[in-house]
Amino acid sequence: MDIESGNIDLKSNNVTVSEHGFLLCWFKALFMKLKKNVAEFANKVKKIGKDDPRRITHSIKVGITLALVSLLYYFSPVYGGFGSATMWAILTVVVVFEFSVGATLGKGLNRAIATFLAGALGVGAHHLATLAGKEGEPILLGLFVFLLAAVASFSRFFPGIKARYDYGVLIFILTFSLVSVSGYREDKIIRLALHRFSTIIIGGLSCVVISIFVFPVWAGEDLHKLIFVNIDKLGDFLQAFGGEYFENFEKDGVIPKDDKKTFLHLNGYKTILNSKTAEESFANFASWEPPHGGFGFRHPWKQYLKIGILTRQCAYRIESLSNCINKSQVQPLEFKKIVQKGCMEMSIESGKALKELSIAVKTMRHPDSVLTHLKNSISAADNLKSSLRTAKMENTNIFELIPAAKVTTLLIEIIGCISNIVDSVNELSRLAKFKGAETTASSLYKPKQQLHHEETLTSVTVETSSHDNATHAIITVCALSTSLESGILEDPLIL
Repeated sequence: MDIESGNIDLKSNNVTVSEHGFLLCWFKALFMKLKKNVAEFANKVKKIGKDDPRRITHSIKVGITLALVSLLYYFSPVYGGFGSATMWAILTVVVVFEFSVGATLGKGLNRAIATFLAGALGVGAHHLATLAGKEGEPILLGLFVFLLAAVASFSRFFPGIKARYDYGVLIFILTFSLVSVSGYREDKIIRLALHRFSTIIIGGLSCVVISIFVFPVWAGEDLHKLIFVNIDKLGDFLQAFGGEYFENFEKDGVIPKDDKKTFLHLNGYKTILNSKTAEESFANFASWEPPHGGFGFRHPWKQYLKIGILTRQCAYRIESLSNCINKSQVQPLEFKKIVQKGCMEMSIESGKALKELSIAVKTMRHPDSVLTHLKNSISAADNLKSSLRTAKMENTNIFELIPAAKVTTLLIEIIGCISNIVDSVNELSRLAKFKGAETTASSLYKPKQQLHHEETLTSVTVETSSHDNATHAIITVCALSTSLESGILEDPLIL
């Protein structure tokens, strides 16, 4: 090392670097890393805004509302009337303004009502405590706070209260505790409660007005869209499944052989499996919203949740069906030809029924044309069962038949699931008064009357030269296990 010249001899790679050059390289590397982090952050911001532009609008709305309410703090007549309580209007905007109109209304009403009730009870508790004298006042106040806080906290464990009024219960506990244990005289306590309630109303109304009249985001519309999009994803999978499973895209011309598009169709259903939380959240917020668009007063939001449950049940069966795609090569060609036509027709017609159902929900009209595709899929199932009863295959390994038998059983079960979705959408159509909806509540299709599980499980019989009983047993066990996995078998003794 040459200390006087300030140079360092790096013998490992025969390079001499000055201290100045080393610092320059270090700052350059730091700058490049910082530039990379800034670019990654900018891309994330762009992606978030591109995924849902309403997020940008919401952020601007919150900023405008907070700025307007903050001016009250500097407006002398208002500040002179409310004093330091004006700050509660600003706090209300921060905690109340939510993404959707329903969420904002729900939080605002919860906060206003809880503040009013807690303030009134707090004033009453303080008044009763003062009657007990200086020695009894802290004891009574502590008792009142304990009782109401304990009861209110326990009420949060009720599902209905937890879903809709949890925030209000928290504000109730906070406000009651602050008011009741206050050391002011009674007249000042009343003035304090009124000022705080008034400023909360000002902040809450500002949030509600901006949320409703400036680029509103309706939770009801989001729930409506989520339901018909999920149904559409199921239809996409079923229409793509037949060609993918039997590797016969070009023959029947069902779906063009586009790997990327097929991948999206075959994997889109996976988001449905975890959609329960979003659906329940949207339904809760939608129940607070005023009538808007095609959603009138007391719109049947709970019916959307029922459709969502049935859609997820169908998605679970489709997930089992998806696992069979990679096993399609292990089947004997002869048996594959027997079930191909029936399975393809069931899959395609079921997919068309779901697509029609999705369009009906999207356009808010009665799903009249769905039944045609549903009946075609049922007819295909009956024809397939007839073919299986008469099929004969020589020298067939019965264990190779299990994957195709499982696919057949799953497709038949999916038809039953679709029929349940159709019934539920018909009920929604009647309750929400969709265009063309019938006034009667009668179901147009009863799956258990036309498609019995007994037939499904006991009629899938393939005759072989020497293994009739074994084949029947294995395929029946396969169908039974599929039903148990899906959770639709009501009576395990039907076999």
